[in-house]
Amino acid sequence: MDIKEQVLKIGADAKAASRELAKLSSRRKNAILEAMAEELDAQRAFIQAENDQDLEAGKAAGLTAAMLDRLELTDARIDSMIKGLRDVAVLSDPVGEEISTWNRPNGLEIHKRRVPIGVIGIIFESRPNVTCDAAALCFKTSNAVILRGGKEALRSNLAIAQSMQKGGEAKGMPANTIQLIPTTDREAVKVMCQMTDYLDLIIPRGGEGLIRAVMEMAHVPVIKHYAGVCHTYVDAAANLTMALRICENAKCQRPGVCNAMETLLVHQDIADEFLPKMAEILERHKVEIRGDEATCKLIPSAIPATEEDWRTEYVDLILSIRVVDDVVAAIEHINTYGSGHSDAIITEDDKVATAFLNEVDSATVYVNASTRFTDGSEFGMGAEIGVSTDKLHARGPMGLEELTTYKFVIEGKGQIRE
Repeated sequence: MDIKEQVLKIGADAKAASRELAKLSSRRKNAILEAMAEELDAQRAFIQAENDQDLEAGKAAGLTAAMLDRLELTDARIDSMIKGLRDVAVLSDPVGEEISTWNRPNGLEIHKRRVPIGVIGIIFESRPNVTCDAAALCFKTSNAVILRGGKEALRSNLAIAQSMQKGGEAKGMPANTIQLIPTTDREAVKVMCQMTDYLDLIIPRGGEGLIRAVMEMAHVPVIKHYAGVCHTYVDAAANLTMALRICENAKCQRPGVCNAMETLLVHQDIADEFLPKMAEILERHKVEIRGDEATCKLIPSAIPATEEDWRTEYVDLILSIRVVDDVVAAIEHINTYGSGHSDAIITEDDKVATAFLNEVDSATVYVNASTRFTDGSEFGMGAEIGVSTDKLHARGPMGLEELTTYKFVIEGKGQIRE
């Protein structure tokens, strides 16, 4: 069986599974999610052994420290995956939810109800915990899922997906509900993107190159988890102690993720006081600073920033810094260079904060908080399928509701159209 035949069979099997999934009650799905959690725990040693092999291969291939951090499955991260499954189990099931109901003058009763999308394909890079989060959310919403991870995490992803499928089947989950394409050949992605008979939606999660490639190849609808060029703007009316803590967290707590700060904007009136203090913190974390002319004068170690730096998602210990005239200039910078992911303002001025919130065109905007909170789990969704930077049909962290569509159910008593 060649790659095309293999992927098409996976698609056909997923479509068959999706029809069976639509019959499962919420109670049965919750019991299956608990069984998945138990099986992940039971297979912990096996999953970590497979992950160790991926890490060794990644080191040999020269992956950066940030990429290796994204790849590693520590006990704490496996615990987090297990908790995520259990958190999803206790969330309200949106499938079957009555969105609205109304009656027509002719007596027809019309219901708008949430239903599963069907079969969802997810193409992602590096982070193997995405396998668990994505599969859990798709299953809870009665969608079959086809996963295709990056080559650097193939063993880890397969171990997680197989453990979840095994645990779920023991409690009545249909076969082939969770499938992971077991090849790193790029031809598999092309076939996956074009199998309109089986796939209802594709969600790519990864770098700009991956997302552009999927968009160019796809014949099925795509929701983009695009770049996280996230900003923090420190206003003239900011509490500077708070600002230092938030900026340190946003950049340094985990730099290799999409909601980490990549550009810091600072009001000109407080730059002289704030930036040298911020530089001391960043240098302790070994963050490379790329700044505009004003920043380079205040921080001698800074490297002059290029035009491209303002558009770059580093996912590493690198930060761009620009001194701006005011909130208007900060908003203009963000809307010009940002990716529509997550942006924050630090200020005690309510009027300035309101302008920022209303005018920054991003999926998530913050006042006096770190962008690192843009996460389905942190938003109370249990887990997330990704952070959509699109505007249709989902935006921001995608939880259960975003993995459903709707249909109209019409009840009549013999009405015919005249």
